This record gives sequence, C-alpha cells and structure tokens, in this order.
Amino acid sequence: MIVDPRLLEPVADRAWPARESAALGGWRLNASDGWSLRINACWPLGDPGWPVDEAIDAVEAFYATRGLPTRFKLAEGAVVPANLSEHLAARGYRPVHDTLVMVGEVVGGAPAAAILSDRPDPAFEAVFAASAAGNAADARERLDALARIPAPARFARLDLDGETAALGASAIDGEWVGIFGMRTLPDHRRRGLARRILATLLHEASVLGARWAYLQVEADNAPAIALYGDLGFLPAYGYRYWVAED
Repeated sequence: MIVDPRLLEPVADRAWPARESAALGGWRLNASDGWSLRINACWPLGDPGWPVDEAIDAVEAFYATRGLPTRFKLAEGAVVPANLSEHLAARGYRPVHDTLVMVGEVVGGAPAAAILSDRPDPAFEAVFAASAAGNAADARERLDALARIPAPARFARLDLDGETAALGASAIDGEWVGIFGMRTLPDHRRRGLARRILATLLHEASVLGARWAYLQVEADNAPAIALYGDLGFLPAYGYRYWVAED
C-alpha cells in the first residue's frame, strides 16, 4: 500500500492531541509538558506563510515562552518547505529519534476477548503508569493525551489471573485508525497478548468504519517491527525530530 504522508500526518496529529495547539500558517505547534515528543513539537505540514528562518524564529519564541525546548517533527515527504532540515542544521539543530510509520489493512475477524471502553479506566491507567519506569510526569502527560483522543476512541485491556497484563488504545478518524499506548507488563511478555490487544482494537475499528491502520514504532525496535510485520503492517515512511544542540 502506498501512503501519502501529506494525508496521513494530519490524521496522526489529530489522533494524539496536545494540551495546547497553535498554527503558524501550515505549521502546527503542539505543546504539553515536554515528555511525549509528538505533542511537544512543531509539525511543518504546510506553508508557514513567513520566510523560513523567520518562521523558525517564531516557533522558537513559542516554545521559549512555555519553557519548552524547540523541536521539529520532520516526516519524509510531508515537510514544507522540503529543505527545512538544511535551515535547521545551519542553526545548530540535529536529528534524533528515527521513527517508522507502519500501515496495514483493517481486518474484521472475531474480537480477541479484551475488555473495551471508550476512555481509560482506573485499571488501564494504573498499568500504563507502571510501564513508565518511574517517570510519573511522563505517564501523566501521556494519559492526559489518551483521554483527549477525539471520539470514537477505544481502550483495550487484557486481565490474567486478576491482573491487567496488557493494554492498548486506538483513535478512529474516518477510514483510518491509529494504534497507541501498546503496553505489556514484563511478567506477561512473549505470550501473544499484544496480538490479542491489537486484534481487539482492529476488530472494533472495522465495526466503526475504518479500513486502514497505522502505528509508530522506533526504527531500532526490531522485535516490535517484526511483530507488526507478522500482523500485516508494512513500513510506509519515517520521521525524525530535529532538536537544538545542547
């Protein structure tokens, strides 16, 4: 499947809402508490309406006012202007966090017996927070973003022996569904739980009219890429964040 990142990137932006968003022409400026990069970065998806270096100045001022570092999310094939990375490099920015967007067809099938809700319940929140490796602020920001996903959103969790073992979330936007927040507790890994969570979310998405699914995975996370590949997801394009040198 050939995916135009210029069409999918706005969908992905809507799916993971920042606490605060602003626009500079076609550039989207997202700000939260500084942890999740997607909701703490500028997405340059259209003409900013300013000369590029003046636009960068304006973005830097936006984040400085909020006490946040300036970051730009540059997705292959969706950056305006196309040579923005050259301007950023000249100003001392560097690329970090190579990420792969993978897409697949939504296949109905039977649900995989996970518990579904339209918002994170206390059990979901507790396990998600526990997966943040002690960073309570990071977990809280991501949970707040999950709670802001526009309807219809779905949250799935699997309980084993009275304990929530795995979970995930989805954001449905027309024919697209985005998969977010996939987590499996360490003691329950390698038991196929992520597959069951994903199957549940995709089945529900098919009922709600979605035909295509997307997800983001770090480019060096070979096990996750292999898992999603086995489930029919294919690499579509990549993106990087550009950050100022310390």
